[in-house]
Amino acid sequence: MTIQTHKRTCSLCEATCGIEIRYDDKTGDIASVKGDKSDPFSRGYICPKATALQDLQNDPDRLRRPLKRTADGWQTISWKQALKEAADGLAGVQQRYGRDSVASYLGNPNVHNYGNLLFGPMLLRALGSKNKFSATSVDQLPHHMASLMMFGHQLMIPVPDIDRTDFLIVMGGNPLASNGSLMTAPDIKNRLKAIRGRGGKVLVIDPRRTETADVADEHWFIRPGQDVFLLLSVLHVMLHEYTQTLPELPAYVKAADLKERVKSWTPEATEARTGIAATQVRSLAEQWLQARSAVCYGRMGLSVQEHGGLCQWLINVLNIVTGNFDRQGGAMFTRPAADLPAVTAAQGGRGHYAKYHSRVRGLPEFGGELPVATLAEEILTEGEGQIRALFTMAGNPVISTPNASQLDKALGSLDFMVSLDYYVNETTRHANLILPPCGPLERDHYDLIFNVLAVRNVAKYSAPLMKRDKQSPEDWQILAGLTRRLTRGPLKKRLMTKLTLSVMSWMKPQGILDRLLRSGPYKLTLKQLKRQPEGMDLGALSSCMPARLFTRDKQLDLTPQVYVDALEQLSGSLSEPAPEFVLIGRRHIRSNNSWLHNSQRLIKGKSRCTLMLNPQDASRQGIEQGATVEVSSRVGCVQVEAEVTEELMPGVVSLPHGWGHNYDGSRLTIASSAPGVNCNELTDDQFVDRLTGNTALNGVPVSIRAIG
Repeated sequence: MTIQTHKRTCSLCEATCGIEIRYDDKTGDIASVKGDKSDPFSRGYICPKATALQDLQNDPDRLRRPLKRTADGWQTISWKQALKEAADGLAGVQQRYGRDSVASYLGNPNVHNYGNLLFGPMLLRALGSKNKFSATSVDQLPHHMASLMMFGHQLMIPVPDIDRTDFLIVMGGNPLASNGSLMTAPDIKNRLKAIRGRGGKVLVIDPRRTETADVADEHWFIRPGQDVFLLLSVLHVMLHEYTQTLPELPAYVKAADLKERVKSWTPEATEARTGIAATQVRSLAEQWLQARSAVCYGRMGLSVQEHGGLCQWLINVLNIVTGNFDRQGGAMFTRPAADLPAVTAAQGGRGHYAKYHSRVRGLPEFGGELPVATLAEEILTEGEGQIRALFTMAGNPVISTPNASQLDKALGSLDFMVSLDYYVNETTRHANLILPPCGPLERDHYDLIFNVLAVRNVAKYSAPLMKRDKQSPEDWQILAGLTRRLTRGPLKKRLMTKLTLSVMSWMKPQGILDRLLRSGPYKLTLKQLKRQPEGMDLGALSSCMPARLFTRDKQLDLTPQVYVDALEQLSGSLSEPAPEFVLIGRRHIRSNNSWLHNSQRLIKGKSRCTLMLNPQDASRQGIEQGATVEVSSRVGCVQVEAEVTEELMPGVVSLPHGWGHNYDGSRLTIASSAPGVNCNELTDDQFVDRLTGNTALNGVPVSIRAIG
């Protein structure tokens, strides 16, 4: 036996931490997973999830061969049969009902797999359906919208220059649990400590006193879903009360009528709605303008609310008007080694909005995807264009999208369904065929997306740790096989698609990655990265404006018309009555969506699927610690254990995301050991941000009562 060390990037969340895996080179058995101290970005830090890579790789419940659903249960079949039946089934539905009768849903794990990112679009083009959905519209869609409208590209999302800022404002984010979402920042706790160590300040504004709030200088409670009013009142103070203090806008920035647009949004007008006093609002504006450098970071809590689109636009506006945009310590852009924004823009893929709308409710598409809040109704509503078949890839929308019971019912009514997935779960149980890829340590890894969002410019390639079982293809090989069988239409189109697919399959993801690196700003090669398995530090973020703008006129517009229109519609909402209780989500560092709950080392210990509520609310409702509570919304009802805590502000209750594994036939062992409840039994598919179509998972009106 010889123990070897394999350096790798953990691919289970956005932090991209470097890890060292010690393993037996004869048997492949893993001895340990530790942080790689030589990784220049993560510096030896890992969170508990990294150790679960081996659990996922070795999980006996993870599928190794294709499954076919039959009247007698699941049947193992060959890959040849599986790919043929999958393609024939999808094509057959389209031949009978039209190309839009087949829909697709892509889950978050796809962005952790660069093979999927490269080959997935080929399959979707082969299907040719407008009915494309993904986890984007229950997550970060408002960020992409603001980036497209302001910077000209949906992937140009500014990130906080956290290593050099003097004042960090965190709204609706909990990076100590998420490790930094849309802000790739491993070892985030020490990065936050460093801000305070150099005399800076961290302010957290959130309905819950989170783990991040515990290490911040200050924490302010804010009522869920009301962040837009705070941002507007801060902008009002800056533009109307601190006019002389504001720096001059760069020549490439347009701000037509911005001052007039926020004239009525005084701190006095919004304090009753937000719960934040006018004096605090003015203090925030003053601190923001006086800091040597400052940046506001607004994440999940702001995106998944009724006014998420306006929130992310306003954060960009505030970072810009305070002079903290595209400069050290402010909101900056990464310059990735594989420059995905530049490459996609050259191919015409900057993004687009409202080119078409959903059939039933008329919600706008974004970047060729419809809001997933419409998926169930598009399946259940009869008529021309009705969805009758579905392809899912690395996603569990029955757990992760709103009104879960309705979607579960809808999936059960489909004519045909195919899932590319590791498990039989709450979603894939409805599939006719499940196509499982190889394990995470049997494929190589490069972060195409998260290097675009990193707080430093870095590049790292990870080779496979172990040899892949020939009967377990990589995801991209499954996608290529399906695309090849689905390509149809005019002869010229078929020939071009097959030629492109043949070239890509010959190059493999590694060859395409090498081409991207060579054409990038640092002219790297894959060979160079292979020689440095711990990764390469390519330097701190640097100014890139206006050259990096992808807008057609090379101007940055602070007041795109879509936001001006949405702002005008907002004025009447201040007088709307507030519900007695509203629901928000939460995340734990030992959890990441639903598919890691099969790791016993991560879910062990006391239950984390509890309903947090404030002691005042608990006392008023007669709810004691550990009691069973019934939580109801317009669309559903769950029963869950109460956790009474001062962490929540009064009037707010919180359930974690990703639980609710109650399917008896699931291969997830936690279905019996730690099922929890699904918070999306309560979230409402009709409760959306009308501007972007993103689902409002936070601020959902609920009622609660003790039942035991």
